[in-house]
Amino acid sequence: MPTPRSHRPQATSTTTDALVQRARALVAAADGRRVLLGVVGAPGAGKSTLAARLVEALSPELDGGAALVGMDGFHLAQATLERWGRADRKGAPDTFDAGGYVALLRRLRARDEDVVHAPEFRREIEEPVGSAVPVARETALVVTEGNYLLLDGPWAPVRELLDEVWFLAPDDDLRLARLVARHEAFGRAPEAALAWSHGPDQANAVVVAATAQRADLVVGLSD
Repeated sequence: MPTPRSHRPQATSTTTDALVQRARALVAAADGRRVLLGVVGAPGAGKSTLAARLVEALSPELDGGAALVGMDGFHLAQATLERWGRADRKGAPDTFDAGGYVALLRRLRARDEDVVHAPEFRREIEEPVGSAVPVARETALVVTEGNYLLLDGPWAPVRELLDEVWFLAPDDDLRLARLVARHEAFGRAPEAALAWSHGPDQANAVVVAATAQRADLVVGLSD
């Protein structure tokens, strides 16, 4: 069976600096209200890298700073995936706790707790770790990244909880090369890394690409 293609959405070329400026403007326009910014894209698109750069650039200058909360913290535990027969397609939409992610975003939007503790996915152990990311009440900007921020079904409430969602759409060959390299860096043999990237990951990429039209911005980074 041929590898499914994700059909890269039409993207506007931009730079990280330009996106930092856009995020800065979002916070300024919010007039003291917390901003929740989503970064979405297929596996290997560079979501976590961009999200981390946004937080690093803006946190020192914003009153209350910025925080990064990843959707991947809601991966189901490996033992659960094995028990339910889903381990061979880890990363698919139904291998996450979508309801838990929605509940977290609602708490972050409400901003009525001193601290909200978010989970974090640790690639070195391929497991989520609970309460790993504290988000204080005064945090002005929360950047959240993941594959399924624009998906329907149990993920549908996510879109309405975010102020903006940016879809990253790099060249597909570049994205796949990054993905293979990442899997190898975290312990997969080259053949296994290639098979997983072009198998389960690529099947998920096709699903993600179909949601791009719901984004506020579709971008391909030029830096």
